[in-house]
Amino acid sequence: MSWIFGGKSSSQKQEDNTALGFDPAQVSNVSNIISAPGVLDPSRLHPLAGLEKGVEYLDLEEEQLSTLEGSQGLIPSRGWTDDLCYGTGAVYLIGLGLGGSYGFFEGLRNIPPNSPGKLQLNTVLNHVTRRGPFLGNNMGVLALTYNLVNSSIDAFRGKHDVPGSIVAGALTGAIFKSSRGLKAIGYSSAMMAGAAATWCGVKKTILE
Repeated sequence: MSWIFGGKSSSQKQEDNTALGFDPAQVSNVSNIISAPGVLDPSRLHPLAGLEKGVEYLDLEEEQLSTLEGSQGLIPSRGWTDDLCYGTGAVYLIGLGLGGSYGFFEGLRNIPPNSPGKLQLNTVLNHVTRRGPFLGNNMGVLALTYNLVNSSIDAFRGKHDVPGSIVAGALTGAIFKSSRGLKAIGYSSAMMAGAAATWCGVKKTILE
């Protein structure tokens, strides 16, 4: 009837005793079991036990840094996706901060005279929220486009250098103002090429 109540048969008990190396029913002194050879090896309980066999780990290719010639920058990068995220995010935050600061001072200059405090605060906040996101969004779009164009040029040429960055800046400026006419395209392209050249110079100075 042991099978009804989930009890173990004699054959199962014998298998368990064989796996343990001793019969628990005959144990009278635990120290004898611990000191028995082959039953328990205290060295296997050490935190560093088994290191002589080597350490197993995963070598994830996506964690390796970019090996493209000249791609080493201020921040370690695994490829164009890292550059895209870091560059776009950083430039957007800079634009948001600069635009918000400009809007703050602009709002202070445009406060109506003899106005109550709530109106003064509302005037300043209106200018901050108008200038900050405007500049941040535009700079973020420029950074996003620049990184995509620059990464495409680098992949096509097989290396990253100053001329490629300047060309990427010029193309980015042209794309950004492509709907405003040739004059606007020329100005925007020249400004972005100059900004890319300036950034390359700053980066080279810092790295050296």
